[in-house]
Amino acid sequence: MKKYIVRNLERFIRFLVMSGSIFVIESMIINAEATIVSSVKPIGFIVEAIASGVTETEILLPDGASPHTYSLTPADLRKIKSAQLVIWIGEDLETFMPAILKNVDKQKQIELIDISDIKVLLRTSHDNNSHEEIQSHHDSSDHDHHGEYDEHIWLSPEIAEIIAKSVHDKLIIQYPDKKDLIDENLSEFTIKLAETEQNIAKKLRNVQNRGYFVFHDAYGYFEAKFGLNNLGSFTINPSVQPGVQKVYAIKQKIKEHQAICIFSEPQFSPAVIGKLVDGTKVRIGELNPLGTDIDLSKDAYSQFLLKLTQQLLDCLDK
Repeated sequence: MKKYIVRNLERFIRFLVMSGSIFVIESMIINAEATIVSSVKPIGFIVEAIASGVTETEILLPDGASPHTYSLTPADLRKIKSAQLVIWIGEDLETFMPAILKNVDKQKQIELIDISDIKVLLRTSHDNNSHEEIQSHHDSSDHDHHGEYDEHIWLSPEIAEIIAKSVHDKLIIQYPDKKDLIDENLSEFTIKLAETEQNIAKKLRNVQNRGYFVFHDAYGYFEAKFGLNNLGSFTINPSVQPGVQKVYAIKQKIKEHQAICIFSEPQFSPAVIGKLVDGTKVRIGELNPLGTDIDLSKDAYSQFLLKLTQQLLDCLDK
């Protein structure tokens, strides 16, 4: 049976070639590879929830890569060019995207930061006035040079719902015959997200007044939503041991604010963290703002938020 199918497929392709319809073959190949490509994993979690059963989804950045410093590979370029839809955040976060997207049809991309309903919810640097930042002269090149707005928008459940609706609306245009499924996916996502928000609010209620520092000021949306007490951030190059002056400054801030925890991220080595907290009573925690330890699935976004919540509790609630 298999040989019969292969033989007939070969005959069909030969017929197309002989009839001058080679463009049909190219179209078939492109459509077979076409998918929705999301720039970063948490955005991909939201997209997968809406596109599940409709079309395939992929994540552009590999686990461990930073959207601030990533460089596209030839495979990435092919993936973007063959995609039916590319979803990204904005050029201040993903500096590698604008150049390649100049050659991609505007109808085949969504720049999330440009969506009007998202724009009105964006946090600016002024929203973080209560946060302190310790950054020495030598660390300036290591700092995340964000633009005017905080583009870590995937950490806002409210914005996540808008992203889901935007993907829903685009998919209905591309797949009108699957409207019912797309509608159902959006409804399920919205209900699940509301339940997850309520669950997180209950879990974090008892630690809202417990102060902590982070190494990457990426959690503003999540912190504002759930009333957390971020005391500030430290600019540290993960691959370089901080100098004596920097270590002293961090320890002084920890003591001054009586911080409970300091949260690193997966790229920081235990040696770097140990040096910073040595001689203090501060506890060490780890946050993963890109969900690199979570598999892509229909419920991945809720899993991502709950995992982040548990990482906070593991340190703050001891």
